[in-house]
Amino acid sequence: MPDELSSRHLRRGLLQLTAVGLVVVLIVLVGPGLGALRDRLGDASPGWLVAAAVMELLSTLSYVVIFRSVFCAKMSWRLSYQIGMSEQAANSILPAGGAGGLALGAWALNRGGMSAAHIGRRSVAFFLLTSLANVGTLVVFALLFATGVLAGDTNQALTYGFGAAGLLAAVVVLLLPVIGHRLRPRSALPDDAGRIRVAIQHVRNAIGDGVRDSLVLLRRRSPGVLIGSFGYMGFDIAALLFCFRAFGHSPPVPIVILAYIIGQLGGLVPLPGGIGGTEGGLIGLLALYNAPLASATVAVLAYRALALWMPALLGSVAFVQLRATLRRDERATAGCVELATPLPGAATSVAGG
Repeated sequence: MPDELSSRHLRRGLLQLTAVGLVVVLIVLVGPGLGALRDRLGDASPGWLVAAAVMELLSTLSYVVIFRSVFCAKMSWRLSYQIGMSEQAANSILPAGGAGGLALGAWALNRGGMSAAHIGRRSVAFFLLTSLANVGTLVVFALLFATGVLAGDTNQALTYGFGAAGLLAAVVVLLLPVIGHRLRPRSALPDDAGRIRVAIQHVRNAIGDGVRDSLVLLRRRSPGVLIGSFGYMGFDIAALLFCFRAFGHSPPVPIVILAYIIGQLGGLVPLPGGIGGTEGGLIGLLALYNAPLASATVAVLAYRALALWMPALLGSVAFVQLRATLRRDERATAGCVELATPLPGAATSVAGG
């Protein structure tokens, strides 16, 4: 196991997450000028907070669904849960901007007998498919506001700017297989090729094949992919909306969705769980869309507490179970070895493009 994924590092990350949470709670409870914030926290509705927790649980389970659908639909649900939840714990605990979870999953799958080629290609497909719901929803809502189907957009420049950026990103991703196919060497690398050339070739192949695999999975309308991708995002947004309701405020749903998608970019900051960056991004975006600052702050803090701690705790337990599973069965994912080649239809998708 890579040292950064060791139990020692994960325990340290969990302790750091706890310390940061305690500091935030202390600031909110005794910080000067935060009386309005404390008043809103005191008026929270437990029922709505419980509902938000249920939505967050469904979001984490949706991650497991799409993980299994992308990497190996033959994998047992038990092992899929252990790896998927462990990945989410790593994303919450490790300061890797979301890369920690993918690294942990790659280690577990390779330790279980899955080929490195399959892991690399499907990791690309998994990243694209989990981003699909966010980018697609952003573009659709920007178009709905632009065409007048939806009203109430208080920051059109922000909406249309990020909507156009999302559309451009989607087009670039769709062109990657064609670009990669044209740049692929006509012959195999020589035996004396340097390590850097070999590594670049492997990365190029993984990206091209991963994009093609993701397109094939979409064309097949895989229920696990669609339910997992949109459930992972949709239930998470529902948790945020229920947190708003818990503190007596109900902002327009389309505005919360836009602020959520754009504000999540703050999670790319390399801090444990994106702490600080995600909260700042969400609160800032909601404020730019004219949401009351006090309501946005308490709702986002409550939502982020659920979004961080639920996968951190459940995933930590799953990680202990995962290590025990891999010790008992060193070939736990060996049944997926036949998937070491691109999906049927992936090759023709380039020609068709």
